[in-house]
Amino acid sequence: MAVQQNKKSPSRRNMRRSHDALGRPALAVEPSTGEVHLRHHVSPSGFYRGKRVVPSKDE
Repeated sequence: MAVQQNKKSPSRRNMRRSHDALGRPALAVEPSTGEVHLRHHVSPSGFYRGKRVVPSKDE
């Protein structure tokens, strides 16, 4: 089991955590409807890459 020899200072600890921040999610615009949605996800209206993949409740 690894045991630290010296205590890490708060400055060093925070420098290590500087890369842990979350970035913004990647967004895409659906070409057929113009809706904005998460990339690689179906749009709210049921389209993916210009094709309807989820049938609407009317159909």
